[in-house]
Amino acid sequence: MQPVFKHQSRRSFISTLAMSSGSVLLTGCRSRPNTSGLTPVKLQVDWYPQPEHGGFYNALVRGYYKAAGLDVQILPGGPFVASEGLVASGAVQFALQSSDHILEAIANSGEPLLAVGATMQHDPQGILLHAASPVHSWPDLDGRTVAVRPGSTWWEFIRKRFHLDHVHEIPATYSVANFLQDPNYIQQAFVTSEPFFAQKAGVPTRMLLNRDAGYDPYRVFYTSQAYAQQHPGIVAEFTRASIRGWQDYIADPTAANALIQKLNPALNPEWMSYSYRALKTGGFVTGQNSEDSLTNSSNPPASQLGQFDPARWITMYRQLLDLNLIQKPIDPTAAFTTKFLL
Repeated sequence: MQPVFKHQSRRSFISTLAMSSGSVLLTGCRSRPNTSGLTPVKLQVDWYPQPEHGGFYNALVRGYYKAAGLDVQILPGGPFVASEGLVASGAVQFALQSSDHILEAIANSGEPLLAVGATMQHDPQGILLHAASPVHSWPDLDGRTVAVRPGSTWWEFIRKRFHLDHVHEIPATYSVANFLQDPNYIQQAFVTSEPFFAQKAGVPTRMLLNRDAGYDPYRVFYTSQAYAQQHPGIVAEFTRASIRGWQDYIADPTAANALIQKLNPALNPEWMSYSYRALKTGGFVTGQNSEDSLTNSSNPPASQLGQFDPARWITMYRQLLDLNLIQKPIDPTAAFTTKFLL
C-alpha cells in the first residue's frame, strides 16, 4: 500500500487495497445460486471503503444479505471506475451514483439504468471556507478563486444561479494542503471528510452546502432496467437488506466500521467517527438531522431512509435541462422506482 500523506482527503488517495474484491471481473450477469445456495450479487461502490458506504458493509457483516439468500460482493471504486457501463452491461448488478448523473446517463448515453433506493437523502458536498472568510453566501464567491473539479454539474448550477460571472476556477487537488497554507483559499469538499483534516491541523472552517443552494441530488444505489425486470425478487431482497443495514448502521456503526477499516487500513477510528457523526447529525442518510429531532422531540420527523420523492427527481431534471446538460428529453420519473422499498 502506498503511504497516505497528512491532510490528504479520502477522495484523493489512490492506494492498492489488499483485498480480493479489488479487481472487477467482467463475468456477466449471474442470477443462479452458487454452491452455497446463495445468489451471487456484485455491488460496485463509488470510492474505496468508507463510512459513506456503511450501510452496505453493515448488511454484509451482520448477515442481512445472506439471510436474504444473497452472496454479495462489494467492489471498491476509485477515480477511474465508471459504474454506469458496468451495470448496463451486466458486469455488476448494482452500483452507487448520484441522481443527477443517473439522469444524464439515461438521457445522454442511453444507459438503461434504474435507481432503486436512496443511500443519502442529501449530498454532503459543498464549498469549504476558513471560518474567518468574508464569504458568507454563494454570491460572495464572485470575484474570488475557487478550486473545483472541472465540469462539475453542481458547480455549473451554482455559477448560473448566483451569477458568478467573475469567479476564477482552478482545478481541485482533492487535498487540504493548499487550504491550510492560505487563509483565502476556497475549495470544494465533502462535509464528512476535508473539514476533519483542517480541524486536526487547528484550522477552523465553515461550509456552504450544495443542498442549501438548491442543488440537491440523491445519492442512490441502482441497477439496470433489464435486471430489475428479469430478477425482481433479487432486487427487492437486496434493496430491503441494504436499507436494514443502513438503519442499523446509523444506530450503531461499530461492526461495519471494523470491517471497513480492515479493508481500508488508510482510515483510522477518529476519521471514521468524524465521518459517521457528520452523516448522522446532518441527516444526510435519513433526511432527519439532530436539530430536527431536538426541535420536534415530542413528534420527531419520520426517517426518509431509502425513499424517493418524485418531485425532487423532476426538479433535478429541469435543473439539468436549464443547464443544457440533457441532450435527449426523457421522463425523469422512469429513472427510479419505489416498488422495492420497505
